[in-house]
Amino acid sequence: MPALCLQCLDRSASPADRVCPKCRSPRLRRHPEMDDLTIAHIDCDAFYASIEKRDDPSLADKPVIIGGGKRGVVSTCCYIARTFGVRSAMPMFKALKACPLAVVIKPDMAKYIAVSREVKRMMRETTPLVESLSLDEAFLDLSGTERLHRQPPAVTLAALAKRIEETLRITVSIGLSHNKFLAKFSSELDKPRGFAVVGRADTMAVLGSRPTTAIFGVGKSFAAALAADGITTLGQIQAMDEADLMKRYGNMGSHVWRLARGEDSRRVDPGGEARGMSAETTFSDDIADVLELDRILWSMCERVSARAKSSGIGGATVTLKLRTADFRIVTRRTTLHGPTQLAEVIYQSAHRLLTATVDGRGKYRLIGVGISGLAAADACDLFDLFRADEKKTADAERAIDKVRARFGKSAIVKGRAL
Repeated sequence: MPALCLQCLDRSASPADRVCPKCRSPRLRRHPEMDDLTIAHIDCDAFYASIEKRDDPSLADKPVIIGGGKRGVVSTCCYIARTFGVRSAMPMFKALKACPLAVVIKPDMAKYIAVSREVKRMMRETTPLVESLSLDEAFLDLSGTERLHRQPPAVTLAALAKRIEETLRITVSIGLSHNKFLAKFSSELDKPRGFAVVGRADTMAVLGSRPTTAIFGVGKSFAAALAADGITTLGQIQAMDEADLMKRYGNMGSHVWRLARGEDSRRVDPGGEARGMSAETTFSDDIADVLELDRILWSMCERVSARAKSSGIGGATVTLKLRTADFRIVTRRTTLHGPTQLAEVIYQSAHRLLTATVDGRGKYRLIGVGISGLAAADACDLFDLFRADEKKTADAERAIDKVRARFGKSAIVKGRAL
């Protein structure tokens, strides 16, 4: 069975070895299909918090929360804070109640974006087939790279993780498998600083004992519906007929049947990151109320705007994304008269799309907003005499940005965010 030391990349370990025979590290990985798999998911470990700890060593052993003030929410947190029950998207007051000694740091998006670019650059030096999902994660397809790197993809990935750790002083976790779903699934199995492999032969067995929530898109409400029918594990879904599941649950039935069996035909799309910039969030419970969706939409628009401003770009097309309770994806888009970086302009366009789409009869489990048709900052938000009101909006937002830069994001909060 192929073996790999994640510390020194040695491959000489025998089945009886518990540590690497070369460097004595216990970080050995073995899998019979390790040398044949090419689809990977790489996830930076507690990305924002890890960067802050890297830049301030005094934080190394402390619980760190990245987020807004007491009225804000947790953007992310370190693994120490997670042991206290702190989670992303948790209201800050609840996070501080669970972990009162936490160090709270407001996000520095410009710094995180700069580190992300370095990580993605290293990924693209490894393979041109990199599909960026967010600042801190991406899919990679290493098909055909064995001749280039003169080693199997698994070794190339371990070398990449080591290089990221040594160069940028942050760690990543890697999932390696034969499709995107299983690669992302496996990257969660061995965090932080992990390397997990799921092969074709063990796919059904690995998934079989997992709860239904292991499938992306199965949240609390749909898991409860499955449980009411006696279905709590993926193994039970594997044993069922796809047609029966579709009769009960519609398209979502087919979705869970395929993924429970590890079937995913999606290709790694290397064009994703350059096309636009977006933010989205998945809810713990499905939401039907358009006012509640609109409040969350505003925070997404602010996130996209902050990234656009720190990156020195803007976009001329605004896209609204919704995922329904039965997992259908709904997208609506509109093109502006010119590219923008402004949260208010992005929001007003997305708000119109939202109110034209949501009628209160359906429930939604995700909302997102993005900009595309990217342009440099100096080409954004150019107003003429006939758009004086837009210029006032821009001036007001930039004044707010200056106040927040000096006193923190919570210094000024719009009413719709409360």
